Amino acid sequence: MSEMVVPADVPAGRPRLTRFQPFVAVAVIVIAAVVVCAAFGSLIAPYSASAQNLGAALAGPGHGHLLGTDDLGRDVLSRVIVGARTALIGPAVVALGAMIIGTFLGLVAGYGGGTVGALIMRWVDLMYAVPQLLIAVVVVGILHGSYWEAVAVLIVLTAPGDTRIMRGGAVEQRGLPYVEAARVTGLPARTIVFRHIWPSLMPLTVAQSFLNLGVGPGAADWGRMLSEGLNFIAGNPLMAIAPGTCIILTAASMNVIGDWMYETLSARGRAR
Repeated sequence: MSEMVVPADVPAGRPRLTRFQPFVAVAVIVIAAVVVCAAFGSLIAPYSASAQNLGAALAGPGHGHLLGTDDLGRDVLSRVIVGARTALIGPAVVALGAMIIGTFLGLVAGYGGGTVGALIMRWVDLMYAVPQLLIAVVVVGILHGSYWEAVAVLIVLTAPGDTRIMRGGAVEQRGLPYVEAARVTGLPARTIVFRHIWPSLMPLTVAQSFLNLGVGPGAADWGRMLSEGLNFIAGNPLMAIAPGTCIILTAASMNVIGDWMYETLSARGRAR
């Protein structure tokens, strides 16, 4: 019986995701549903997410409320649907902002090196040395919990991770023959970095995160709904279960899609 040969470029214990497998399709459907809710939540929701009815507080499923109501009589299903907006837009902005900053600083530090590169990496080391979550909570508290100010803080705290990854990739790439050939032909450093090295490192920038922080009181947000729902778990468990399930499904789907994209882009890069 012949032994199955595992390609050398596939890490041990890591599934091949280059094919569009069924669970990837499920993840895409989940994210598509979240996007639709984020874009058209106020039109899809059966009730206003902020409409209160204290006479129907903590009602269970039924009586026109599929997931019941919260402690203020607001429809849980409507708040879950509308809450997709802050749950998706904020993390997407954080991921994009951190990717842009981390990619630029990482490429500069990795290819250029020198004093500038050393200063960038000392900043990265400093950010890793401090308790980032504590800093985020303190800064957001000082800024009175503004959502977009919290997003800006998270971008600054997340960028060092992307910077370190991109710097490592750039250091590895700068010694390869194609970079040496480009340097010999007289191409300027910025052209080599952004037209040759950066496209090769694109799979490293495929990263997703799911964070909720700094949303104003009363706003429909999955993270806040989960936190508030835990206080009334005996009255209507769905107050916590519904947003918690949405967070888990969305985060897991993001990871599955990101993993599949990474494997796909890496496979294409190796095929070139």
